[in-house]
Amino acid sequence: MIDLATGVPRRVYLLTRDLLFRGKLGAVVEGAGGSVTRDAAAYDLAVVELEARGWAERIRDAHGRGIPVLAFGSHMNADLLRRARELGAEAVPNSRVEDRVAQLLATST
Repeated sequence: MIDLATGVPRRVYLLTRDLLFRGKLGAVVEGAGGSVTRDAAAYDLAVVELEARGWAERIRDAHGRGIPVLAFGSHMNADLLRRARELGAEAVPNSRVEDRVAQLLATST
């Protein structure tokens, strides 16, 4: 749930194909006081890897429900990053995703 006092997201849905990123991002989320959820219907922030199966649908769904989405992918694939932005996500290269997740969980959105 979103912390009502601060407006900061607390339940984070991770859609990744890479288990290394999943583990790293899960640790960032928990270190910032959030929790990772597998419930695709109840989350406050979606973090989506742009090569994971169903990434575009997850962005559309979350954006349509007013839930912020942070998408990430290779800096070499500018087309995917651009497509994610067109669908309503904030999109960053892999090298910035951990820092950005921490920022989103530390400040109101």
